Amino acid sequence: MKGRVSKISRKTAETDITAFFCADGKGNGNINTGIGFLDHMLTLFAKHGFFDVEIEAQGDIYVDSHHTAEDVGIVLGQAIKEAAGDKAGIKRYGSARIPMDEALACVDIDLSGRAFLVFNAQFKCDNIGSMQCQMFEEFFRAVAFNAGMTLHINVLYGKNDHHIAEAIYKAFARALDTALGYDERIEGVMSTKGNL
Repeated sequence: MKGRVSKISRKTAETDITAFFCADGKGNGNINTGIGFLDHMLTLFAKHGFFDVEIEAQGDIYVDSHHTAEDVGIVLGQAIKEAAGDKAGIKRYGSARIPMDEALACVDIDLSGRAFLVFNAQFKCDNIGSMQCQMFEEFFRAVAFNAGMTLHINVLYGKNDHHIAEAIYKAFARALDTALGYDERIEGVMSTKGNL
């Protein structure tokens, strides 16, 4: 049950990214994407999901945050998928509601192998630090489609964009931790199809 780790690298003309992911970690994050706010969010993701995560990314952030944020999502999604392995014994589903001061975010995950994203969150600013707020949805779409997860993100309310984003990433971490968790009652995978 332990040792669910992966290391994924991806290099394009726009980015060069390596990610290490341990599903059974201690919450240690060593993140360097060149986008300060994304580093902050992914450090929170590691801590609140009890994942060990290392990401080193170099990208064309002189253009904007798009390519780097999206490609980090691609690589992280691939790393999550690889670490999950055959998914035998895992709960498959995870949900979390996380408040951050005035903001409340709900995240629901199904590690079904079927990629889908529902993203209902409104931001008032164009950017938080050097990260464009539009990139939050792009990041999570990249994670979901490369991990093969159904991912629903709903912000019930919130006023401060930083708080909204932080609630989302923390809720994502907690929901994923639950979905990747083991249940000794599960034989094989949690599906009547016999495959995920």
